[in-house]
Amino acid sequence: MNETRQYVLLSLFVALAIALRGLEALIPNPVPWMRLGLANIMTLLALLLSGLKAGLSLTLLRIVIASFMFGTFLSPPFFISLAAGLSSTLVMGAACSRLRPWLSPVGISVLGGFTHNLTQLWAAYVLVVRHWGIFYLFPFLAFIGMLAGFCNGWAACYLYEYLIARRETNFAGYQSRV
Repeated sequence: MNETRQYVLLSLFVALAIALRGLEALIPNPVPWMRLGLANIMTLLALLLSGLKAGLSLTLLRIVIASFMFGTFLSPPFFISLAAGLSSTLVMGAACSRLRPWLSPVGISVLGGFTHNLTQLWAAYVLVVRHWGIFYLFPFLAFIGMLAGFCNGWAACYLYEYLIARRETNFAGYQSRV
């Protein structure tokens, strides 16, 4: 796939991830700081279809642009989100490249959700709370992260199979029918 097409597809994925983040802001949260992480569906798709570089680029662009939109740029939530997003993308990217024959996109996303919440907890400890009691939340956050990872992974798996079946996106060397 040529470089221009790769940039256009990455831009499309970033726009969709930001739109999903905006949609997620409209959904009432059971706990104020807990979200489903719908934008991570696009991150997983980018990892599966284009690789680690595209996944990391999408994560970085999505977090920076969304932080400008929601007024959190360079605040503690921005840095917590950045650390968690990049670490979970790295773990999912490693799982995609090393474990893909044995691990489905749902399993990869569960790993990402777990890593995301573990890193968020650690970053909140370092940047904001600075009390070890925050780690009592770990079992709850680990469960929620894996549950959200399962839901997002299922959606990403469905979209991945759809895109590969249609072969219109010309990802991974497939020929477009257009």
